[in-house]
Amino acid sequence: MGHEGRVVVVTGAARGIGRAIAEAFAAAGGRVVMADRDVEALERAAADLRRAGAEVAAVTADVAKPEDVVRLMDAAVEAYGRIDTLINNAGVSRWKSPLELTVDEWDEVLNINLRGVFLCAREAARRMRGQGAIVNIASTRALMSEPDSEAYAASKGGVVALTHALAVSLGPYGIRVNAISPGWIETGDYGALRPVDHAQHPSGRVGRPQDIARACLFLADPDNGFITGENLVVDGGMTKKMIYEP
Repeated sequence: MGHEGRVVVVTGAARGIGRAIAEAFAAAGGRVVMADRDVEALERAAADLRRAGAEVAAVTADVAKPEDVVRLMDAAVEAYGRIDTLINNAGVSRWKSPLELTVDEWDEVLNINLRGVFLCAREAARRMRGQGAIVNIASTRALMSEPDSEAYAASKGGVVALTHALAVSLGPYGIRVNAISPGWIETGDYGALRPVDHAQHPSGRVGRPQDIARACLFLADPDNGFITGENLVVDGGMTKKMIYEP
């Protein structure tokens, strides 16, 4: 069946993985509603897709705010008549010692990364009409950690658990819910990559945003209707590689 003519909402769509996801669905014939709280970056990204011939709407929204989420989903229905697919990609991180992390910083990460996923899933599901698909972007940090990542790890672990809970609850409504846990994805935030960065991946390279976008296309495709409640780890095999100190 594919994505031709289907309506997809992508949060955190102004840059990085979210933008690549929006581009992939547009290239597959989808009608894309791009959401982000960065107004200028969102408008630039949407304009680029329109120039490429895509059918795109842009909605400024903060997924931590219930009223913004309702407005986003209403705007999608107003623009295209329905919602078929939701990609919950919006997220933030705070790398800070747990001895210094403030309650406000903890709450910001959890409110955007976890509460935002729930709010968007709930409001999108209320507007879906059969064969709906929700894909939540989690992280391999739900499964393994580096120091000073407590808020981010907790939020992404919550996304994985929320995913299978939603899959069970929304299944009777014809809505599938899956997660993707990206590993190291090069979005321009890491500086110049070194040969050792690629070599530590069994795949031989660091990931690209398009790798996650292709996984979203797969999980959201109605032809893959038997897949729900899953967490697809897309990390070049990095979490499977045992590391020993010499």
